[in-house]
Amino acid sequence: MEYTDKELLDKFADPGTRNYAFNLLVKKYQERIYWHVRRMVIDHDEADDLVQDIFIKVWRGLENFREDAKIYTWMYRIATNECITHLNKKKKRIFIPWVDVEGQLSQKLESDPLFDGDKIQRKLQQAVLTLPDKQRAVFNMKYYEEMKYEEMSEVLGTSVGALKASYHHAVKKIEDYMKLR
Repeated sequence: MEYTDKELLDKFADPGTRNYAFNLLVKKYQERIYWHVRRMVIDHDEADDLVQDIFIKVWRGLENFREDAKIYTWMYRIATNECITHLNKKKKRIFIPWVDVEGQLSQKLESDPLFDGDKIQRKLQQAVLTLPDKQRAVFNMKYYEEMKYEEMSEVLGTSVGALKASYHHAVKKIEDYMKLR
């Protein structure tokens, strides 16, 4: 039986069923969160670690969740922020320009045994890696998750108009990348 988010929140509010409710929540959203994170950071092991951190933050914050957004939208916001923070730390930690971090991520994609996409999918992922963090997040949400702009606005705290412009610029950059390679 699949529970609604409201039912899961009600079960989480009860100390007797809190752990059970959280396990159901993880089961319901883990794969979607993982793939969002994976598309942002590329590396499987880093994505796994980040997903664990994200669900720890969800556990800690769920009791105070106000229900003014959908649970998934709220978790997606946490995941996106964690990815951007992780990528920024990685850039600072290894003291190299962001372009070189993109190159490292692209190399990881090339050698990743878990990536089973064809040549065009690999080329698309490499093109996406060239985008700035926010454009990459917007592109991934729209292209892969098929999120509505209104939902993305809740996740990223940005106006719908700005998101549409960001997506348009991302698509243009990807098209240009694909034409050149």
